[in-house]
Amino acid sequence: MVALLWVLAAAPAAADRDAAARGAYLAAAAGCDRCHTDLEHGGPAYAGARLVTPYGSIAAPNITPDRASGIGRWSGADFERAMRWGVAPDATHFLPVFPFPFYNRLTTADLADLKAFLDSLPAVSRPAPARIDRLALWSLAEAAIAVAATPLSGPWQPDPAKDKTWNRGAYLVAALGRCGDCHTPRTVLGAPDPRRFLAGSAAGPDGKKVPNITPDSKTGIGGWSEDDIVAVLTDGRTPDFDLVGGAMAEIVKNTARLAPDDRRAIAVFLRALPATPFGGARPSKARFGTGRSPATAYDGG
Repeated sequence: MVALLWVLAAAPAAADRDAAARGAYLAAAAGCDRCHTDLEHGGPAYAGARLVTPYGSIAAPNITPDRASGIGRWSGADFERAMRWGVAPDATHFLPVFPFPFYNRLTTADLADLKAFLDSLPAVSRPAPARIDRLALWSLAEAAIAVAATPLSGPWQPDPAKDKTWNRGAYLVAALGRCGDCHTPRTVLGAPDPRRFLAGSAAGPDGKKVPNITPDSKTGIGGWSEDDIVAVLTDGRTPDFDLVGGAMAEIVKNTARLAPDDRRAIAVFLRALPATPFGGARPSKARFGTGRSPATAYDGG
């Protein structure tokens, strides 16, 4: 009887550890620690940091399970609502600097695993500074318009017309990895333009140009093989023996933590995209296998 009780008690604990391990992988892939840790000053992991963004200086919150200054009081439903819809437990809305329009597509299981991982962290008491400094009113209005212009449809669904590898790559690119946040041009309302999915942007992070990562032969990566893409995602090496820099160098720190099969899946998906000129729109008839447009299916629509 004692042995049976021990087994019954151990099973939930093992399940929690498994969920936390899966969540740790997801958090590493998404680079959650890059924003929520004060790396510059050696701050505790996931205990919050100050970010300089186009919307001003903003505090990325403490997401350790501290009950006073972190998310220790958040339920699973609170966490899912924040991640999927950008709404905090107190009903305040997050700015789109927090990429919830992309995390909106995360599966319910992945969100639960992420929460399990964060709950497993040491609780750190570290109140966040004021969330927004020197934020102009026009930026607040711009942020609200961008969110309103971004369609949010909930958990991502695989395309039955595509294989498992393609679907995994689509999910990693368009949801967890949020590649469209930088590589997709914005509309006049500030939302990613679904007609120009991953076609590059002249106004990326810090105002710098972000490359086209569709297979366009002239302005994109049409000359890259799957192995070339995998190499960039592994250690930042490009086919012309250069190394990526700037914001992409930080992204490589995330993709390097992916399993080899996941990096390969990203490469398969990117190679299968419709070729689109830099910053340009695809022909309106370009579709994925299920009749949904690429961005509608995988870029928040």
